[in-house]
Formats: sequence, structure tokens, C-alpha cells
Amino acid sequence: MFDGPLQRLIDELARLPGIGQKSAQRMAFHLLSVEEADALRLAQSITDLREQLGICSRCFNVTSTEECMICRDPRRDTSTVCVVERAQDIAVIERSQEFRGRYHVLGGSISPIGGIGPGQLRISELGDRVVAEGIEELIIATNPTVEGDVTAMYLARELKPTGVRITRLAMGLPVGGDLDYADELTLGRALTGRMEM
Repeated sequence: MFDGPLQRLIDELARLPGIGQKSAQRMAFHLLSVEEADALRLAQSITDLREQLGICSRCFNVTSTEECMICRDPRRDTSTVCVVERAQDIAVIERSQEFRGRYHVLGGSISPIGGIGPGQLRISELGDRVVAEGIEELIIATNPTVEGDVTAMYLARELKPTGVRITRLAMGLPVGGDLDYADELTLGRALTGRMEM
């Protein structure tokens, strides 16, 4: 519909989650109207994101160093680990200000329909951490979906023999929902009222 670079930008923006063609078009025209320095700063931020970020060697959170800032923080409780599906789930839990332990990012959830089995997730690394780091409690904070529940049950079954206490977030979170959409109060109550699995 538009000439060369403008249409390519619209097409690329429309590939982002939650962005349709109309929103992509508005964004592209907005970028045309801003100062060149602002547009270049955005472009550089995207380049820096790809070039400078990696995965934490301990918990698999996103970081620009060998270990993320949470794993490096000596004030965090090293005996408790909260297991999440995605790195962005960490920010949601941190906003509740109820959890002071560390994290482990699985990289998704078990989904036979989606072709994701336990081998595609960072479950063996979690088992290694439980033993090597002397972790006493795992809080399973997978999403309250069928896949999240299956993943939680699988983790409980696989890791129970290690003697680690395994809990799951309380059911204050809506079933079928995403941690991204939970408010701080609901998430805080879910963390406080977690139950043994």
C-alpha cells in the first residue's frame, strides 16, 4: 500500500504480538513525525537488545551479564526458588513485593498439542540446582492453565524424590489467565497462601 521502507516497517511492526495492521501503520507514521534523534534512539535500543542481552547462567532470566541482578543479590533467600514459565513472569511477581527468593525460568510449559515436552524445558537444570544449591522450597508459579497445571504436576512428580518442599501459588489467580494480567494484590495473596503439592 505504501512505498518501500514505510511498508516494510508497517509489516514488521504488525508482526509484534497484539499489533494489527492499523496500529502498525499509526506507529510507522508516528516514527516518521518524530525527531530523527528519537527514531535513531529507538533503532539503537532494538539493536542493543539483540546484541547485549543474554540468558542468566543460573536461572535463565534475561541479563546483560553472566548472572542476572537477582541471582547476584546477596540479600535474596537462596533456599527458595520460584519457578516461572517465562522471564517476563519474574517482573510480575517482583511487583507484588512478597517474594525475596530466587527464580528459575523454564522457557515455557508442557504442551503436547504445541509439541513441547519436558525435554524442551529447563527442567533438568532445575533438578541440578535443587541438589547443587541445597534449595529447600520450590514455588511453582506456572500459569493457571491446563499446560501450566500439567507442568506443575510433572515438576512435583519429578522433583519430590529430592526432598525439596514443593508448593504452588494459591488459587487467587484466575484459571485460564496469564500472570501478566494479575494485579499486585491478587498475586501477593497467591504467594502468601501457596499450598503444598
